[in-house]
Amino acid sequence: MKLNLRPEEILQEFNTILEVHLEKIVSGESEVFLEIHEIADMMHIHPTHLSNSIKLKSGKSPCDICNEKTVKLAMDLLIRRELTIAKVANLLTFEATNFTKYFKRHTGITPSEYRKLKNLN
Repeated sequence: MKLNLRPEEILQEFNTILEVHLEKIVSGESEVFLEIHEIADMMHIHPTHLSNSIKLKSGKSPCDICNEKTVKLAMDLLIRRELTIAKVANLLTFEATNFTKYFKRHTGITPSEYRKLKNLN
């Protein structure tokens, strides 16, 4: 059991767990995103303590960080010409239409607009 983790240690471990989990999602090892309470359980701390510590150190909620990392990963996948937008959506466990809405909500542009900006179409 981990006792008395400092907020910066909690943020660092949260980021590590999230990055490893996103790699598992893309590789197909996992088909669902972790919930905040599941990450807190993995860290042996209360979900509220996890959220408060992350907010204290980063100024962001755990969900905000998760969304940022997911969108960054989506952008990295979208620049790979061999992957269709539907394939990127599928790799990230989204239905294609939901992925487009999610991506646009967090970036202001659609995945196809992002590819055009990167001259990938």
